[in-house]
Amino acid sequence: MATTSDNRKVTKRSSNACSRCRRQKIKCSGQQPCPNCSRKNLTCIFDDRDNKVLVTQGYLSDLQAKLARLEQTTAEGSHPTRPQLEEDEGTGRDLGTRTLPDDGHHSRFSPIGTRDSSPTSRQNPEDADLTNPMLDSSKFMSSSSGRSFYLGTSSNWSFHGQILNLVHQHIRKSPLPSADLLFDGSAYDLPWDGSRSLPESSTPVIPSIDYAIFLINAVKFHCAQLVHLFDEEEFTANMHAFYSNSDSGAWKDSLWYIHFLLIIAFGKTFVQHKNQAPRPPGADFFVQALQLLPDTNRLCREPVMAVEILCCISLYLQALDSRNAAHVTIGQAMRIALAQGMHTDMPVADLGEATVQRCRKIWWTVYILDRQMTSLMGLPQNIRDDDITCRLPSFPSSAQRGAALDMQIKLARIYAEISRTVYGVQGRLRKRFVISMKAVLDDLTTLAQDLRHSFPLHPDDRFGGISRMPAHLHLLYYQTIVVVTRPLLFCCVKKIFEFPRELEPLLSSRKIRQLLSMSLEASQKILSILESLQEQGLLETFLPWDLDALFVSTMALILIRFVDTKLLDNQAKWLEKAYGYLEAIASSGNRIAAFRITELRKLDEMLEDYRQNQHRPSTASTVPDSGIAMPQSGVELSFPDGYRSTGVLMPPDQGMTPMYTSLSDGGSGFGEDLTAEQILAVAESMDIDGTDWLSFVPLDTYHLVDPRL
Repeated sequence: MATTSDNRKVTKRSSNACSRCRRQKIKCSGQQPCPNCSRKNLTCIFDDRDNKVLVTQGYLSDLQAKLARLEQTTAEGSHPTRPQLEEDEGTGRDLGTRTLPDDGHHSRFSPIGTRDSSPTSRQNPEDADLTNPMLDSSKFMSSSSGRSFYLGTSSNWSFHGQILNLVHQHIRKSPLPSADLLFDGSAYDLPWDGSRSLPESSTPVIPSIDYAIFLINAVKFHCAQLVHLFDEEEFTANMHAFYSNSDSGAWKDSLWYIHFLLIIAFGKTFVQHKNQAPRPPGADFFVQALQLLPDTNRLCREPVMAVEILCCISLYLQALDSRNAAHVTIGQAMRIALAQGMHTDMPVADLGEATVQRCRKIWWTVYILDRQMTSLMGLPQNIRDDDITCRLPSFPSSAQRGAALDMQIKLARIYAEISRTVYGVQGRLRKRFVISMKAVLDDLTTLAQDLRHSFPLHPDDRFGGISRMPAHLHLLYYQTIVVVTRPLLFCCVKKIFEFPRELEPLLSSRKIRQLLSMSLEASQKILSILESLQEQGLLETFLPWDLDALFVSTMALILIRFVDTKLLDNQAKWLEKAYGYLEAIASSGNRIAAFRITELRKLDEMLEDYRQNQHRPSTASTVPDSGIAMPQSGVELSFPDGYRSTGVLMPPDQGMTPMYTSLSDGGSGFGEDLTAEQILAVAESMDIDGTDWLSFVPLDTYHLVDPRL
C-alpha cells in the first residue's frame, strides 16, 4: 500500500481484471472470483489473451517456419493432427485447421473459423445435425406463377415463410399454398412493364412550385434525419431554375429532373393518406423517373448525383416490398460510390469541403441501406469494414446528427454480423451458433449504454412526445435482439410438433429462458415505441422501417405465446395492440401491411386450433432438474410510473435484474430499457461448456420447395 501525506491509504490498482469488469470498465480486485462477479453469482473469467507479452524475433521466426511446414504438409494430402482441429470452447475461439493460435488482436467482427465438413472430419457424432434450424430448411420457394424465390436465412420474410409452412404441414397436413404468402414485388401494381417508353397520356402533371416546395419539405421531415437523398442547396437552386425556365422540356435530359421526379414521388406518398388504390400516390412520377433513367455510362459521368438517385430508387422499391430490385439498385449505387472513392478519406484540399462533406453523407447512406437490405435478403455483404476509411460528415447545426449516424452505422454492422455468423453456413446450436449469439449480445451491451444516455426516448420530462430519430434507433436496436434470438424460438416450435415431451426440459433451461425472455421483452418495447409514435401521428406508413419492426415483434409474440401457454392472457393484450398498429398502417394505403395482417392472423388461428385440440403438458410446471419452480401466473414486479410485468417465461433470478416491463392499462409510456447489465448477464450465462445446450436434438430437414419443382 502507498500512503499520502495525510496518512490516507491509496489502494493500488490491480494489474489484472476479469472479463466482465474489463467490459464494464469497473474496478476489479484481481482475485478469482472477484467481489463483483461473486455478488451477482456469475462465473468470473480471467482472459490471459489481453495481457501483453514480449517475445524474441527468433521465436516469431520459428513459428513462421512451423506454419510453412504445416501448410506444405497439408498441401501434400496429409490430415492435420487432432490438436490443430480442437476448438478453444472456453473463449469461443475456433483454431481452425491451418491457423496459428489466436494472438489476442483479432477484431470482434472477424470471421469465425470453419471446420472441415467432410465425412472424415473429426466431429462429435452427437453434434453432426445440431445446426441452426433456419439453415436446415430448403432455400427456395415458388409462387403460384411458378417463379422460384431464394430464402435468405436471416430475412424476415424467410423466417415468416418457414414458420407458416412448418405449422401448415403439421396442422393442415399439407404444404403451405403459394397464394397464402406475399411474394417479392407483388403487393403493388405499378403502371410499368419495364420498357423505356410510355404513352404521353400517362405522363404526370408537374406540380406548381409552391406545392413542390411543400412536397420536398415533407421528404425532408420524413427522411432527412435518417438518410441522405439530396443536397438541399444544389437541389433547391436547380428547382428554381427549372420553374423559371419557360422551356421545361430541356431539363428532361438532365439527371436533376429524374432526381426531382423521385423526390416528388416520395412527397406524394407522405402527404396523401388513406389511399386505397393498387398503387401508391406519386407512383406515376416514380415510373417516369425510371423510364428516363439513362444507362450506367451516363450515370458514371455524374457519379455524385447518380448515387443519390439510386438511393432514392432503392428505398422506394424497398417500401414497395420489391426487395430484389431494391437490393440490386443499392448494389449499383455502392459500385459507383466505390469507383468514385467515396469509401476513402477523400482529400478536402483537392475536392473542396462541400464536395467531401456531401460524399461522406452519400457514402454512409449507401452503406447503411446496403447493409440493411443485404441482411434482410440473407445474402453475403459486398464490402469489408476494414476497407472503409471514410470519416463521418460534420453537422455544424446539430451535434446529435453525427452521433445518430454513428449509431446507425453500428447497428447496421451488428445486423450484418448476425446474418454472417448466427445465420451463417456454420451456425450451430451448441458451439459456433451459441458463440455467435454471445458475441452479438456482447456488442449490444455497449450500444445499450449509448442509446440509454445519448438517445433517450423522453429527453425532457416536460414533454410527453418522443423524437423520430431516437425512436428509429431504439426500434432498430430491439429488432436486432429479436432477430438474433428467434432461431431458438423456431426450434421450440418445431419441438412442440415433433418432440413435444422434450419441450418442457428445454424451457427449464435457465439459459434458454433468458434468451426467450429477452426476445419477449424486446418485442414489447417495439410496440411501446410504436404506440407513442402513433399517438403523435408519427407512425410511418410508407417507409419500411416501422412496419418491419412491427412485423418482427408481432411474429415473436405469437410464437412465444404458443410456446408458453401461461402467456395466453397476458400476451393477448399485446397482440391486440400489434394488430391495431398494423391496421392503422394498412388503412393509410400500405398494401403490405394488409397482407401481413392476413398472414399473421392465419398463423395465429392455426396455432390456436392446435392448442384447442392438443393436451400437451404445461410448460410452467415445477422444473425437476434445476430445483427452480416456474411461476403459475405472471410475477408482479415493481417498475416506475406504475408499469407492471407481464412475462412469466423466466422466474425471478438472483443473478440478474428482472427484464419485464409493459405499458399500464391506462395509457402509453415506457418502463426501464433493457440495460447493458441485463444483456451482459445473459451473455455471460451462455458458457459453452454448460449442459443446458445439450437438450437440443437433431431436427429433420424441412423442405419448403413447391412439389411441382
